[in-house]
Amino acid sequence: MVSNKLVSIVIPAFNESENIVRICSEIEKVFSNLHYSYEIILVADGCTDTTMETIDKLIPQSDNIFFIEFSRNFGHQLALKAGLDNAKGDCVISMDCDLQHPPELLPELLAKWEKGFEVVYTIRLEDKKLPMAKRISSKLFYKTLNSLSDVELETGSADFRLLDRKVVSVIRNFHENEPFLRGLFKWIGFKQTSVEYAPCARHCGKSKYSIKKMIKFALQGVTSFSVKPLYAAIYLGFTLSFLSLLYIPYVIHAFHTGKEVSGWASIIMTIVFFGGLKLIILGIIGIYIGKMFMQVKNRPNYIIRSTNIKEQLS
Repeated sequence: MVSNKLVSIVIPAFNESENIVRICSEIEKVFSNLHYSYEIILVADGCTDTTMETIDKLIPQSDNIFFIEFSRNFGHQLALKAGLDNAKGDCVISMDCDLQHPPELLPELLAKWEKGFEVVYTIRLEDKKLPMAKRISSKLFYKTLNSLSDVELETGSADFRLLDRKVVSVIRNFHENEPFLRGLFKWIGFKQTSVEYAPCARHCGKSKYSIKKMIKFALQGVTSFSVKPLYAAIYLGFTLSFLSLLYIPYVIHAFHTGKEVSGWASIIMTIVFFGGLKLIILGIIGIYIGKMFMQVKNRPNYIIRSTNIKEQLS
């Protein structure tokens, strides 16, 4: 017997032509043993490979598969947001396309939801097979984020989560041009719980998250939820100004004794150090100003080139 409840599965995809068929097949297998109706929403985020061609071949084979194609690459977070904006389910589950988020975990997420939880997020257990640099950078990402922002994210928090329809309705009202969804879902509250999982091996392709992208993602998270970096810049400025006053007695002593104040190399090093520090502080301020500049333009967060969703909700 099929339940009247509809579950929406949102899957962002950027050049995932080799994984699309497999992930849809695995989800269909899972739901064949569950008493829910379901829909799969594939969000093609400006793909440059044959992802859209693969999706086009899947559409006639199933009434449960829908797609949203962006006009260009808008990023993973906005691809998730587009899926949430257009999902019709009583709950929405977001997951990656590479099968590292195991579809076998879906029944457990749904069971938590049936118990009354409105946000069921997942915690990725540490994969000992990953390179040491990758594991260290991941831990550093969460420590940096938690120390500088006003939201607390558990190490291993992923974009693999279930959201009740009332939570999705709230998120649809957010129109940030650089949304940090992991932080937003912690910030909005509601009744939440977590589920741990062991990540599966990536089915095909390479991870799209490089060290550079992780750093940018961390900066995006910090500046979306905190002004602590601005306060840190102020405290640092006061501290260095105070320390510079300690140099005055030495200058007075050298003036009265007639000793030459030497140290060309140290002066240049000091100038370069403080010059670099000023640029860092200006960069921090610039990020916040830049975010405001982009937000006040009120441009659409994403542009849909094509879709087979007949009644778009946004």
